[in-house]
Amino acid sequence: MKIIHHKKFGMLLLPFALFIAAGAQAQQVISMRINEVLVVNESNFVDDYGARSGWIELFNSSAGTVNIGGCYLTNDRNNPRKYPIPKGDVLTKISPRQHVLFWADGLANRGTFHLNFTLDGENENYIALYDVDGKTLVDSIIIPAGQKADISFGRKDDGKDIWTQLTKVTPSTNNRTLDTNERIENFKENDDLGVGMTVTAMIVVFIGLVLLYMCFKYVGKSAIGISRRRAQRARDAENGHHSTNADALESGEIVAAISLALYEVDEDVHDLENTVITIHKVTRNYSPWSSKIYGLRNYPQKK
Repeated sequence: MKIIHHKKFGMLLLPFALFIAAGAQAQQVISMRINEVLVVNESNFVDDYGARSGWIELFNSSAGTVNIGGCYLTNDRNNPRKYPIPKGDVLTKISPRQHVLFWADGLANRGTFHLNFTLDGENENYIALYDVDGKTLVDSIIIPAGQKADISFGRKDDGKDIWTQLTKVTPSTNNRTLDTNERIENFKENDDLGVGMTVTAMIVVFIGLVLLYMCFKYVGKSAIGISRRRAQRARDAENGHHSTNADALESGEIVAAISLALYEVDEDVHDLENTVITIHKVTRNYSPWSSKIYGLRNYPQKK
């Protein structure tokens, strides 16, 4: 009985869970925005087939991933379900603050992101995105007639309400690009004659020169002080004012050796080598051939 009770309770909760999930999905789809549209494409971005055609960019303005599979894109007010976005394609899951591009080339057989309608370069174009029920309008825009080639019509900032002509088209990326410095642009706008820029440059140069002067001044003083100290030490050494540091004192053995050497020189007690060669005459005259006679034994003489 308990198992049956739990099953009944689960069956009651299932519709409620599906309702919550559907509501969350619908809430996420509502956050999708038509972000940028290029009507006439002559030398702009090409599709995966290498062809150029108009395109429509959608933007996920929410903080969660949105699956637009099953939603509808149309350029006909009377036919909100003109192009059903296929389900099951992983690329239809749009990450937070990211973009997706659809090609308005009228060739839906080329894939998920190729629409079955085109855009009119001479007349105004109505573009709308509908939810999966085909009735709930998510977002729509009317592109004015007379759009120039390779200039898109989009939101000034992604997901915001201000639309403008974008001379720098940005398919699948942010509409506002950070290729300029806002401070420089403000400076240019508020100082068109360049007076402020000139004064600022002169102040910077002046400050740089002052810093260099101070640096060279103190370096010069330091160098002069070091030179004076070295000269003073040299004068003290010449006047006999030697350092009293222990490292400067000679050891007793060295002093004793020097004293002994000076004493020997003074008393003339060291040996002098004679430069006279003395040759003594040999008392015995003999030849090397008869030198053996000196080694003969002397026998006693008979009387």
